[in-house]
Amino acid sequence: MQGEGNTRGGSRWAGWGDLRARAHAGQPADAGAGQGPSRGQRPVGLRLALAFVAVAVLAVALVAILAVLFTDKDIAVLVQQRRDDLIRSLAADAISTYNTGQPGWTDVYLSPALELAASDGAQAAIFDARGKLVASTLPTSGGTAGLDRRPLTLGGRRIGTLLVRFTGQGVGASANNLRVSLIRAVIGAAGLAAVLALLVALAVSRRITRPVIRLIESARAMGRGDRQARVGDVPGAPAELRELAVTFDQMADTLVAQEQLRRDLAADIAHELRTPVAVLQANTEALLDGVLAHTPEQTASLHEEVLRLGRMVGDLQTLAAAEAAALQLSLRSCDLAQIAAAAAEDWEASFAAARISFQRELEPAPVLADPGRLHQVIGNLLSNALKFTPAGGRIEMLLSQAGGQARLEVRDTGAGISPEDQPHVFDRLWRGAQATQITGSGIGLAVAAELTRAHQGTIELTSELGIGSQFTLTLPLAPGVAQ
Repeated sequence: MQGEGNTRGGSRWAGWGDLRARAHAGQPADAGAGQGPSRGQRPVGLRLALAFVAVAVLAVALVAILAVLFTDKDIAVLVQQRRDDLIRSLAADAISTYNTGQPGWTDVYLSPALELAASDGAQAAIFDARGKLVASTLPTSGGTAGLDRRPLTLGGRRIGTLLVRFTGQGVGASANNLRVSLIRAVIGAAGLAAVLALLVALAVSRRITRPVIRLIESARAMGRGDRQARVGDVPGAPAELRELAVTFDQMADTLVAQEQLRRDLAADIAHELRTPVAVLQANTEALLDGVLAHTPEQTASLHEEVLRLGRMVGDLQTLAAAEAAALQLSLRSCDLAQIAAAAAEDWEASFAAARISFQRELEPAPVLADPGRLHQVIGNLLSNALKFTPAGGRIEMLLSQAGGQARLEVRDTGAGISPEDQPHVFDRLWRGAQATQITGSGIGLAVAAELTRAHQGTIELTSELGIGSQFTLTLPLAPGVAQ
């Protein structure tokens, strides 16, 4: 399709700014084109990206906090276990050295054990049973804060005391390094998650906003008067947006069809009014110019044309009322057979005058309807059958119940309707080739169809040239009727 607003196959990603809210109260559709968003408004793509990033960062932060808390607890437990093992090892070495050779502290050599403890960040001191210092790596100015005191016993007898203080070196330093590494990893993961979330958000928001942008462009084009603007296919879009695009195109097609129908209706009305108006104008001008004498016959001819115009205007008013009948119906429970019988009585004299036989077979059929409107529908069907049935023909009206519905059939032995004309029979002001020699406005069947739809019913046609036509009116039976 061509046209300024056509977006089929040509739409491209236009960035975040294409989804700004540009329409403001009281402004036309394009009044805000090219302007930035008002305060508090952001493009939906940007909102999606920020939402993705926020969710990803919050999720990673939550996992990271929990991981740091639980990991730090495990690290603290491991460090404490390592320190307990080191204290036990120092105590065992001291007791073993005390019990080697001649028992006592005079010949003990504890430097290797103390140096090994120092490599793990521990300072230690050993005192004998009387509190005399045996060996020590503890500074004399450290005080007693943070000291772990353990008694040394051999054979159930206390032989000394072990004092241990842990510094920030060795196991403690490794634990701190592990904590720092974990925090750095968490921060890196959060940053990576934010970047990945932003990339995913860009892809997802592009997929979502592309059809929305095309919808906006098509809607603006329609607003500018381009009736050919359509969204078209939007591959890759979410199912809801694809359905929205299809619905928009269907709406646009309906608007175009309604516009064409309005133009056709205006043209048809003008065509129908042209002939009587031209006759009235020509005759009145001839009377004014003295070309024609002002006779009763001439006045009667002019009056006939005026009546013809009046009938056409009345038919148009009836059609307008029928199109709004869903809001005007006075529904009540009634018997369709009685309504059909009353309508038939109105036309029996006309059938007899036209030498057409008329038969009716009506079975009771309770329906919820407006009796006056249904009388009008059936009268239009009988009037149509009368117009197209020649002298000596036959018209039948049958009413029965089937499948929870009332079924009224009006059959005639008229000229029939050609297959190519049958789809247009219920169109407003349409008259087929067989109707060119018959008076009428082409509105009666359109009125009948509109009133039938207002009653939640259907009206159908079956016809064959040279044999006749059958119109079938179907209405739902009244609630509670036995079927």
